[in-house]
Amino acid sequence: MNTVVLLACTGLGLGALYFLVASGLSLIFGLMDVLNFAHGALLSVGAYAAWWAAGDGGMGFWLAVPFGTLVGTGAAVLLELVLIRPLYARPRDQILATVGVGLALPALLMGIWGADARPFPQPAALAGTVRLLGAVVPVNRFVLIGAALLVLLALRLFLARTRYGLIVRAGVEDRAMVTALGIDVRRAFTLVFAIGGAAAALGGALAGLYFGSVNPGQGTGLLIFAFVVVVMGGTGSVTGAAVASVAVGLVQQFANYYTAAGLGDLSVVVLLAVLLLVRPRGLTGRLA
Repeated sequence: MNTVVLLACTGLGLGALYFLVASGLSLIFGLMDVLNFAHGALLSVGAYAAWWAAGDGGMGFWLAVPFGTLVGTGAAVLLELVLIRPLYARPRDQILATVGVGLALPALLMGIWGADARPFPQPAALAGTVRLLGAVVPVNRFVLIGAALLVLLALRLFLARTRYGLIVRAGVEDRAMVTALGIDVRRAFTLVFAIGGAAAALGGALAGLYFGSVNPGQGTGLLIFAFVVVVMGGTGSVTGAAVASVAVGLVQQFANYYTAAGLGDLSVVVLLAVLLLVRPRGLTGRLA
């Protein structure tokens, strides 16, 4: 029983990390039809910004996390304005450009700080463990789960209660009609990119808690499973991404423990294939 509880909490924490990356990715693809392969690099930027701020920057963890999130948000806005916006009518060039950025940014981080993983400073309050149903669970798992729930709630409120949220929802359904009504969807595009970058950068900052370190390729590794989550949840669906993230995180942890190490990744691919056979549009296939 203790093992099951520990695996469940660890899987939920990993799923929360996947959701932070996949939620923005899902919105960006759902509204803008942009496959942003540089999304993982935004996570790495946020992770390294938080790591630097918590260490050499002298800010401490609690200020380093919002600092890393802010830096990642700025990087996402800059990416959309400078690189993505001129290529909206050229989807193939978009893919090539974002792939290039996704490779260049980790290489830049590697050139500045090296390829070795850097220990992530953790506050004493989050470095301990708690007992849950007899299992000893690291506190940082609950921090990740709490952060993901807050992001999910914030995104749902944004999409349902704000003007730009309604524009995003309408743009996912019929972008041509929104444009015909005289609404400047370019601002919505930039805003969605900023939201996606913020969520990814927050995930990068908190990934340091989960893994205990940061490295240049961290975002690239998480991006693969983020794409799996987006496809499983249904492109453009935040709720679907949340459900799929939980499923992927739990399947990975339990499969890795009860089978051979590494089979967790294969189990996720099998789960994706089965789901697409049953529901080709994913769990929801809509924005909600």
